[in-house]
Amino acid sequence: MNCFTQMTGLSEQILHSLKRMEFKQPTPIQAQSIPLALAGRDILGSAQTGTGKTGAFAIPLVAKVLNKEIQSALVLTPTRELAVQVLSQMHAILGRTSGINTALLIGGEPMPKQLRQLKKRPQIVVGTPGRINDHLERGTVSFKNVGFLVLDETDRMLDMGFGKQIDAILAHFPGKVQTLMFSATMPKNIMQMSAKYLLEPERIEIGSSLKPVEAVEQRNTYLDEEEKYDRLIQEIDEREGSIIVFVKTKFGAKRIAQRLYRDGCKAEAIHGNLRQSRRDSVLRLFRNNKFRILVATDVAARGLDVPHIQHVINHDLPQCPEDYIHRIGRTARAGAKGHAINFITGQEKRLWSAIERFMKTGDQPEQQKSGGRTRRGGRRRNYGPGRGEGRSSGKRFGSSRSGDKRRGKGRSNSSGSRSYSKRRSAK
Repeated sequence: MNCFTQMTGLSEQILHSLKRMEFKQPTPIQAQSIPLALAGRDILGSAQTGTGKTGAFAIPLVAKVLNKEIQSALVLTPTRELAVQVLSQMHAILGRTSGINTALLIGGEPMPKQLRQLKKRPQIVVGTPGRINDHLERGTVSFKNVGFLVLDETDRMLDMGFGKQIDAILAHFPGKVQTLMFSATMPKNIMQMSAKYLLEPERIEIGSSLKPVEAVEQRNTYLDEEEKYDRLIQEIDEREGSIIVFVKTKFGAKRIAQRLYRDGCKAEAIHGNLRQSRRDSVLRLFRNNKFRILVATDVAARGLDVPHIQHVINHDLPQCPEDYIHRIGRTARAGAKGHAINFITGQEKRLWSAIERFMKTGDQPEQQKSGGRTRRGGRRRNYGPGRGEGRSSGKRFGSSRSGDKRRGKGRSNSSGSRSYSKRRSAK
């Protein structure tokens, strides 16, 4: 479909919000996903970064909540930043007068603040697996009335070791849950997970998720480690517009940002050691063009949507080839042009060879297959009750310690959704 107005199920309120957000026409992933999601179908989707994937699930989710087709919805993301960004877009789609309550359940945020949000019985919850499991163990959240589930960046969640936590969360789900799963790549463990949690999903793939978008111009610079900083200054001086510099360590991000600042460049760092409030503040200032250069670890490689980023400089190459695609995907957003500059030392040549091989064939290097986070994250156990099972309640996402242990009875409906309990029993 070439226009949002042609999509059945989008209210005037949503169409008005999309116009205000300057969503003029759906991107390819949105054009294919939104009508199917509105019709109740499960979706297994992948697309190149910067193609509007968040809107592909956020728009139908909000539509179903506003139309009262579902009581509540949950979105799982791998990182705090992505969760914040997803919920921000949903707020924009909802508008200021929707009356829909939401909750953001992520680590690094004060627990009392989240408890206050949950007491309002939110219809939309966005969060990370670790913090959501914390609430399940406390009995402060219930998913009994969830009718819509999104697993965003599923491959990243498995890479980060969230497989068991996802299982534990979904053990609390009732019958009739429509599920949308998005993943940049489709390795074996992702296909196994989709078979376990999705019912006859529609497979949507837009472009190759293993290759950078064509609008990104890539350039390699071969140099010694001690030459990197001087070359970084040179690249910054020769370029205009916003820049994101990727480094491999938290200490390196802090050190380079401080050094750039002392040398007269407006730069800030973002990495995993920062408090969540500080990370939010840095990203907000960067989006608002308050400083030009963001120095980041891979915490910002996925999900960061800042349209004005024109250049990505890989000061250090990533250890995982897949992360390279997501790093340089921070530029050339929504059809714009972008540039990626890679600093490659003699020690990093093997990393670049692995990246090139991955972009051509999709093969991870052997060390990624045989060990490390990728393998640990990809291990799956049989689906079964998670910790804290039985703490459900009749409230949507309200706080309760009810001992109601009832689960869905495996009922199916015309939309193609079915209960997770039936999917378990079929295994």
